[in-house]
Amino acid sequence: MATLQDIGLAAGLNILSAFIFFVAFAILRLQPFNDRVYFPKWYLKGLRSDPVHGGAFVRKFVNLDWRAYIKFLNWMPAALRMPEPELIDHAGLDSAVYLRIYLIGLKIFVPIAFLAWAVLVPVNSTSTGLEGAAKLDNITSSDIDKLSISNVHSESQRFHRHYPVLLQFFTFAAVSSCYLRGKKMATLQDIGLAAGLNILSAFIFFVAFAILRLQPFNDRVYFPKWYLKGLRSDPVHGGAFVRKFVNLDWRAYIKFLNWMPAALRMPEPELIDHAGLDSAVYLRIYLIGLKIFVPIAFLAWAVLVPVNSTSTGLEGAAKLDNITSSDIDKLSISNVHSESQRFWAHIVVAYAFTFWTCYILSKEYEKVAAMRLQFLASEKRRPDQYTVLVKNIPPDPDESVSELVEHFFLVNHPDNYLTHQVVYNANKLSKLVKKKKKLQNWLVYYQNKLERTSERPQVKTGFLGLCGVQVDAIDHHNTEIDRLSKEIALERDKVSNDPNSVIPAAFVSFKTRWGAAVCAQTQQTRNPTLWLTEWAPEPRDVYWSNLSIPYVSLTVRRLIVGVAFFFLTFFFMIPIAIVQSLASIDGIRKRAPWLKPIIDIGFIKSFIQGFLPGIALKLFLIFLPTILMIMSKFEGFGSISSLERRSASRYYIFNLVNIFLGNILTGTAFEQLDSFIHQPANEYPVTIGTAIPLKASFFITYIMVDGWAGIAAEVLMLKPLIIYHLKNFFLVKTEKDREEAMDPGSIGFNTGEPRIQLYFLLGLVYAAVTPTVLPFIIIFFGLAYVVFRHQIINVYNQEYESGAAFWPDVHFRVIIALIVSQVVLMGLLTTKKAASSTPFLIVLPILTIWFHRYCKGRFEPAFVRYPLQEAMMKDTLERATEPNLNLKAYLQNAYVHPVFKASLGEDDDEDEEAVSLKWENESITVPTKRQSRKNTPLPSRISGASSPSLPDAIRNQPEP
Repeated sequence: MATLQDIGLAAGLNILSAFIFFVAFAILRLQPFNDRVYFPKWYLKGLRSDPVHGGAFVRKFVNLDWRAYIKFLNWMPAALRMPEPELIDHAGLDSAVYLRIYLIGLKIFVPIAFLAWAVLVPVNSTSTGLEGAAKLDNITSSDIDKLSISNVHSESQRFHRHYPVLLQFFTFAAVSSCYLRGKKMATLQDIGLAAGLNILSAFIFFVAFAILRLQPFNDRVYFPKWYLKGLRSDPVHGGAFVRKFVNLDWRAYIKFLNWMPAALRMPEPELIDHAGLDSAVYLRIYLIGLKIFVPIAFLAWAVLVPVNSTSTGLEGAAKLDNITSSDIDKLSISNVHSESQRFWAHIVVAYAFTFWTCYILSKEYEKVAAMRLQFLASEKRRPDQYTVLVKNIPPDPDESVSELVEHFFLVNHPDNYLTHQVVYNANKLSKLVKKKKKLQNWLVYYQNKLERTSERPQVKTGFLGLCGVQVDAIDHHNTEIDRLSKEIALERDKVSNDPNSVIPAAFVSFKTRWGAAVCAQTQQTRNPTLWLTEWAPEPRDVYWSNLSIPYVSLTVRRLIVGVAFFFLTFFFMIPIAIVQSLASIDGIRKRAPWLKPIIDIGFIKSFIQGFLPGIALKLFLIFLPTILMIMSKFEGFGSISSLERRSASRYYIFNLVNIFLGNILTGTAFEQLDSFIHQPANEYPVTIGTAIPLKASFFITYIMVDGWAGIAAEVLMLKPLIIYHLKNFFLVKTEKDREEAMDPGSIGFNTGEPRIQLYFLLGLVYAAVTPTVLPFIIIFFGLAYVVFRHQIINVYNQEYESGAAFWPDVHFRVIIALIVSQVVLMGLLTTKKAASSTPFLIVLPILTIWFHRYCKGRFEPAFVRYPLQEAMMKDTLERATEPNLNLKAYLQNAYVHPVFKASLGEDDDEDEEAVSLKWENESITVPTKRQSRKNTPLPSRISGASSPSLPDAIRNQPEP
């Protein structure tokens, strides 16, 4: 068990850490180049200017006045010196009152601590209750337990001494509670105050963003997409040095919110051309939220709020059961008397909500399907339109994988097959290419340094350049690059010629989109587990590592991940509890005695007990999206888009169980699961429905914090801003480094879309139960639409384009939310003893499921198959407009493994137009090394002809 010595050591470590932070702050704040970081408020007020310490260049960056470092903690008394009236005038009332929260803590706990240590600690420590318990029950206790009430004997008269202290505690708590709030339950006034604070927070974020985005040195952070497109360059405001960092044009700050109308100004067709269909359709999810919830909110407030508010059910319950209620509860279904005829209003409105939601979903599904087909018909030529991914190619003793693929498709698709590219396991080559790129970047840095200083730079060859022989940096890196180039060439030849490096998958390209559609959407052999074909993802969407996974193992992998995800969701607290159990050293000794020599070391023991338990939960939640993505990768999906969609599905389920149900019901998800298992199935809706109205206030607060202030913080991009400037200051050596430091990221579908779906779930569930929630959800959807439209136009750069393939998942999850809302309402009406009206709700889930099946059959094929009619029309138009199209040259290197392309370097400059293509109209005789078989009765005219696995440009690449 933890001893006072352990706690003291942990406290000492934390005090030492705090002292180190204070010393670092004291030193950093004295440096002139940090002045604007640590004293920005005085600059904004115009009461401070850049400090100057002498005329030397170094003094502009480092404070060399040693006397300033003597009193390094003098900032503490200086912070306490300003009187409160002056503080209010300087920082505002909000800031001053915020500080009083800490003062209240001191006022409460200092007297309580004195009283507790003067009375209770002597009473507890002089008892011997734990010693007797240890003898009888073999219970171990710590020094801390001996100072607690646990050390007092059962039925002891010493408990009477706890009562005055408890009374004093309640007195302090009551006074503080009255001072802070004055009421127990959340009122509309409380919610209004919280809304005001969150609106103020959002406004502050928007103002900070409006100022930061106008500064020239932040331009690459807030407009990276335009830099990547080559349509924007670094802004220059005059010739002065300061104008390169600060925008001094005061007129630019007047309309600080003009980015909002600018984000809404770009029409949707232009947005699709600029950012892609995926981004445009992602924004439509927010629009659907507005289309669904704005009419629902009007209807709910026009019908349900008057019905609920004019009832007196809670007043009667308060008299009978001493139940307290809030203003929000009086606007909810909880205020309606049991067995009341008023529940018919809720049932009728539930039907209206369901029909309206289904109508909007149907229209949007139809619209997005049409947008997808239009996008595929009108977009520019892409390799994935002609290419099919073939997996689980069976081994053949007579032919290589490349020859087998060519043979198979020349036989079965003789009029349409064009070319193919087998997939290689090139992990070692990838590492070499990456290392070469890094050395080339350093070489450019040293060459630039030589041009600036005219002095040849030197570097040490040892660990991290800190030790070893000192040599000429440019010559050393040239030598290393030459050596790596030879290694890369040898490894490339080894991979391309070694049959074991070829994995049983290939990208097969066809002469027409129609031919690719026929192949991708049909079964190739009588064995449905061999020669599996599907549409190839676009080249940048391919996740190469998973292409080598055998088909047989995919089912096993997905079963393993399914079981693991079940335990992750319903036993969410177990990994946290395991880490937190490290706080019980005696428990570890009993369960893992082989660890005893390690954990008995004083420093390690105190470190484990003092640091690990508190951060376990926080770290797990931070890494949860990464864990879910790793699970998806283990399942074997071959594209990044598929990985993100599967990860998003799991994240949504996790949120549904642990955030929605976990906050509604008591206990962990496992406890909820256990209680569900041990109760009849018809009691599930009752259990959930009873708890739903009680959590309305919590979810309103959650929506305001996460959906208002959180969305406003998204546009500020504080983390990317800090990371960019840290990289720019410490790591950027060349212009290429500067471009790589500017990482705009993508929408993050695997985390963003489940977040939106949680708001759909909350809105639909509470629409008929507590309509007060709806206005807060509407504000979220409206604000998020504007913010993410701006981010998609100016910041996010999608890694891939799937043509809105994720929309069926979005539709299905809204349907799930709709069914949950209907089941919850049924459960709630059951608790209200509305037996005559509740059965009418049973029809709603049935109609909703039927509607989903209708949409799945009517619209989903557009997202998984490509109509042959559309493909033929596109091919016909292309032949008419580009009769001399060299398609083979266009597709030749499209699906070559990225490391093969990278290994070519600057030598891969061949003119693709020089590659000729002659499409043969006559039947093709198949080249094969086998003896004649039934499917190839004639001997091959070109038997033994080469069938290269790699394009000649790569296979015949000369060694450097």
